[in-house]
Amino acid sequence: MNFVSLKSYAKINLSLRVLKKLKKIHKIETLICFINLYDEIHIKQSDHKKHEVIFNGEFSKKIPKKNTVTKLLEILDNKKLLKNKKYLIKIKKNIPQKSGLGGGSINASTILNYLIKINQFNVNLKQKYQICKKIGSDVLFGLDIKTSLLNSKNKLIKSNKKVRSNLILIKPKFGCSTKEIYRDIKFYSKSNFQNNNKNSLKISNLMRLQNDLEPIAFKQYPILINIKKKLLKLPGIKFARMTGSGSTLIGFFNNKKDALSGLRKMKKTYNNYWCILSKTI
Repeated sequence: MNFVSLKSYAKINLSLRVLKKLKKIHKIETLICFINLYDEIHIKQSDHKKHEVIFNGEFSKKIPKKNTVTKLLEILDNKKLLKNKKYLIKIKKNIPQKSGLGGGSINASTILNYLIKINQFNVNLKQKYQICKKIGSDVLFGLDIKTSLLNSKNKLIKSNKKVRSNLILIKPKFGCSTKEIYRDIKFYSKSNFQNNNKNSLKISNLMRLQNDLEPIAFKQYPILINIKKKLLKLPGIKFARMTGSGSTLIGFFNNKKDALSGLRKMKKTYNNYWCILSKTI
């Protein structure tokens, strides 16, 4: 049997508000979209007695043996949804770990979608969400590669409208610890999206939004402040924002020419950091 190839896209948070503290987790409201950076997944049915998950590529080091993909397979096996079939999965990691880009989470949802398709699981949307939530909070976003709002009522709203922006992504050599970032939250925000605004995805509106985790990450990792300042000085930039709990910072541009020019400058200043050109999809 030949491998089937899948693209597992990175997500970015256009807005992230922390609304309150629940028993075990924080309640958030977040607007996300996807970009043209992706991990490459190759999957096929195996005649082995166990699943095999192999990571390779630039960002494959130090991925724990128990990860989002192995958790997914374990859940599906326990629910007997795979009908005792085993899979060989190879994942080329092009998305950095601990970057706020949801690489591992979207790997799991991409594979879940594929396995549902080929095995014809009898699972509804609510059951899919339950599987995703057992793996991690960002996994459900990858079930549908669309701009999505997780609102203050914990409802996931998908949109066919697209954010259109050219991007510079820059990540220092370190990653931010999500647990440590959330641990230091002292204040809570109000919802940004109580009304459905048709123009909310325009750059002029996105500029007004914010990521509540950004000031906390900046306090823990002051180098991020300097990177954002450098981004904001680039000609043609509309705004800059951290995605997720970091450590990736993103510069938003209307045109590719300005973004490409900015990329050269950022690479010159931060030549040992991961820094790429991308765009929303």
